Amino acid sequence: MSTDDAGPGLHDELVTPDVRRSEVLHDGAVWDVRADTFVYEGQELTREVVDHPGAVAVLAVDDDDQVVLIRQYRHPVAALDWEIPAGLLDVADEDPVVGARRELAEEVDLVADEWAVLTDLWTSPGGMSEAIRIYLARGLRPVPETERFEREHEEAHLVVRRVDLDEVHAAVLAGTVHNSTLMIAVLAAHAQRAQGWSGLRPADSPWPEHPGRR
Repeated sequence: MSTDDAGPGLHDELVTPDVRRSEVLHDGAVWDVRADTFVYEGQELTREVVDHPGAVAVLAVDDDDQVVLIRQYRHPVAALDWEIPAGLLDVADEDPVVGARRELAEEVDLVADEWAVLTDLWTSPGGMSEAIRIYLARGLRPVPETERFEREHEEAHLVVRRVDLDEVHAAVLAGTVHNSTLMIAVLAAHAQRAQGWSGLRPADSPWPEHPGRR
């Protein structure tokens, strides 16, 4: 076991790996699988990586402290799970907050006047490069009827519900909801609210933790 000499404070340290070879094993419609061979601590290692473009998610909270949730069918887990609006960062050079605004409008027909970064996360850093930025959106207003997005596929059957933040928090602790982005967002928001939202970051905060944005 090595000791931590990175200095005071708990933080992840970004590094530039010495990649010797990289091979695409699967060229997918949304993400690829590649095999990277790299040198770490003098040893050559090969690891398979799901190469993901990253995503944004939105915890939208109204003036009554209700959270806007969606229920959507997710085939890999064969479940209708409760989530928050989210989507891939699959538009080249798009500002993440612009993508978040689009997802909020397309999935729940809302716009928001106030935006802040709630938290950032890596979903499964042992096997995939996916990074997600979760925004807190407040000052909610409906999208005009004439400008609403026509949803299709699984999204055509979305169920939208507003639920009190405390109730969603209780569901997370009870283990009755399982979407990781929803859970992290709600736990972070519940803690932030307790300290008067003082720990929020500006919506345009740098995001070097996203592997594609360093």
